[in-house]
Amino acid sequence: MTDENGRRRIAIIGMGPRGLGAAEALAARAAPEALRVEIFDPVRPCGAGPNFSPDESDLCLLNLPVRAVDIAPGAVGRFADWLGETDGERFPPRSDLGRYFAARFEALEAALAPVMHAVRVSRIAREEDGWWLEAEGRHGPFDEVLTTQGQPQSEPDPQLERWQEHARAHGLPLQPAYPGTALLKAAEGWAGKVVGVRGLGLSTLDVLRLLTLGLGGRFEEGGYLPSGREPAKILPFSLDGQAPAPKPATAKVDAGFDPEPGETRAFVAALAEAVALPAAAALERVCAALVAPGVRLTGAGKSQVEAWLAAERDSPGSQETREATEALEAHMEMARGGAADVGYALGQVWRKWQNELRQGFNPARTAPETAAALLHFDDGLKRFSYGPPLRSAEELLALIRAGLVDMRAVDDPDIRLVPEGWVLDGDGGALKAGAMVDAVLPSPALAPVTDPALARLRDTGWLHPVAEGLGAATSPKALALLVDGRPADGLAVLGRMAAGSVVAVDSIHDCFGAAADRWADGVVARLKG
Repeated sequence: MTDENGRRRIAIIGMGPRGLGAAEALAARAAPEALRVEIFDPVRPCGAGPNFSPDESDLCLLNLPVRAVDIAPGAVGRFADWLGETDGERFPPRSDLGRYFAARFEALEAALAPVMHAVRVSRIAREEDGWWLEAEGRHGPFDEVLTTQGQPQSEPDPQLERWQEHARAHGLPLQPAYPGTALLKAAEGWAGKVVGVRGLGLSTLDVLRLLTLGLGGRFEEGGYLPSGREPAKILPFSLDGQAPAPKPATAKVDAGFDPEPGETRAFVAALAEAVALPAAAALERVCAALVAPGVRLTGAGKSQVEAWLAAERDSPGSQETREATEALEAHMEMARGGAADVGYALGQVWRKWQNELRQGFNPARTAPETAAALLHFDDGLKRFSYGPPLRSAEELLALIRAGLVDMRAVDDPDIRLVPEGWVLDGDGGALKAGAMVDAVLPSPALAPVTDPALARLRDTGWLHPVAEGLGAATSPKALALLVDGRPADGLAVLGRMAAGSVVAVDSIHDCFGAAADRWADGVVARLKG
């Protein structure tokens, strides 16, 4: 499967940050004259992907300060240096990171000289002479195909599907949170409307900025000054009705949550045992390693920390009994350096152990039930570990106090569809929204995927989910695993579509980490063999 110059052919489908990290890893291990790398992605510029598009609104913020974007430098250097940023505490727009990734790709392109295809792949098939792709033409044969799609086209969940039909039938605005530029354009006509926002995570905080600052409003001295172009009310809601806790406000506050070396060693040892245990025992083993830092950082008793962790294993977030605004204010004080409670402290420690988590989980062969349990635990703690900047939490609180954001239906309201929109029946009564924003991102599940290339691989048995609700089963070197456990020759999956085989895939650092390195090592080894 060589080209006319005797080079082995590699296809990379998707050239966002994940594809960029994989291509950089491959370029570091193989001479350009030995490989013909072909990249398939209709999105430009390459490297950024839609989530970090340089064209995205600057109101959509990264959930990391500049100092914490610790990605291994590419040919253009580290992010902070490339950006010329001297304020390490600033949370930059995601578009800044997208421009950085685009610059890294330009440098990679000059060195690797890949063949570029600005088209969407519609079919991936194995034939006698190798892998073939259909993408506005037929391409192949390839020795290796890597898919890196982060959020491929998928079926909407049942609630959203009903809402889409309802919106079409009655001509109602139903808008996704992203791209923010499209939401902002739609919102230009929402002055005086009541707008519902499905979800209360990081995406909702971007939505709130777009519907306020994006429409001419201003935050001053802890308050909000409206422009008159905003919606009349914004009604966020979610299953638990709680906003994510903001990250520590400064490097000094953040350092106060650093785990001690012995605690980290204990966690690494616990995880090494946990990946080989049944689900319940695995969670108990991992949680046991969290007790010591929880006690040390909060002054709580051992039994109190253990009780918090037991509740977290059974029902994440069930420990929170404060109403949403009270909890938000408490977490803001902790972010500023006030006394932390068990949940906030453990969430920060868990964030600092993300690399150790990936290093222990990703190369292991873990039973599906255990993998699902560990991923569920990690997802639950994201309300602390993936928190927003304190500034975003302060803005949310200012909007609540100004009466623009109404929290009366925030906690899992019953929702009725009426010709005029959506009626949210919450604890504070019935509230009617005439427009709706969907700020809930799709889960990284293989089953509902409708992207034609991935769906065909799934339906023909080349891909299968690790467990219900998770992504594709893959080997430690990212090769897709067939149902019988054999690796698929030359077909690999990296990123969210492999969730369950790998963990903590939503971190930008994971795109440039060991998973990409293992894939590239495997490619080089297979081609030599």
